[in-house]
Amino acid sequence: MKRLVHMSDLHFGRDRPDLVGALTRTVNDLAPDLVAISGDLTQRARNRQFQAARAFIDSLDAPVLCVPGNHDVPLDNLWARAFHPWRRYKRWIAEDLEPTHTDDHMIVVGINTMNPIFWQRGWFSRRDIAKVRRAFAGEKSRIRIVVVHHPLEHLPGERKRLIKGADRALSALDACGTDIVLSGHLHTWSAALFASRPDRRGALQVQAGTGLSTRQRGEANDFNLLTLGAGRVRVERFAAEDAATGFVADREVVFALGDRGWAVS
Repeated sequence: MKRLVHMSDLHFGRDRPDLVGALTRTVNDLAPDLVAISGDLTQRARNRQFQAARAFIDSLDAPVLCVPGNHDVPLDNLWARAFHPWRRYKRWIAEDLEPTHTDDHMIVVGINTMNPIFWQRGWFSRRDIAKVRRAFAGEKSRIRIVVVHHPLEHLPGERKRLIKGADRALSALDACGTDIVLSGHLHTWSAALFASRPDRRGALQVQAGTGLSTRQRGEANDFNLLTLGAGRVRVERFAAEDAATGFVADREVVFALGDRGWAVS
């Protein structure tokens, strides 16, 4: 049994300082084996915002795996975005933009879906697919998880453009046995199977909303706790309606692994 905390879109620089302590305490009290942050640690990729993100990461007891989001490259400095998009991220967060975590129960692969030129829309390249394939090759027993910033499938009514290469990536990830894709970007919570299609197995898409941003889009600030058991995944959403209450579990979805992949239990 393993516990993984998934959070996204912290947006330091446009965050809620009153929630930072509550988020840290709640995550540390849960004692996860890993914290995965699926991008947008900052609002405008400025040094002081990355410093705040670094301080938050350092306050967490568990190991942390991060991938960049579109807000983690400079928007208003075209020269830096074109030639050194990751300089500040690498300085303050991590040199590795696509880290991997492995233990006796899970393999977690981070993929950088950010396209510095087309700032809002991401991509999932053939090189990224090859990286996931290598990481999962021959794996039969451990849960296989991919962490990206941009979702590979949008919920109905979403107006943002879907990541480039999403359809090809989904087919490839299914073929190499991916169990869960963790994502953010839309500031919307979801935990469900990817939409049915004959060539897809039952993999899960788990989206976190925004952990700390003031841009909540009608939803509370939140993060996810995934409890990974043998053939079973429980996804709990922890949400904060206000600073006084802090983050509390407000819903959960349980999935079980069958012959055709994951399904709602």
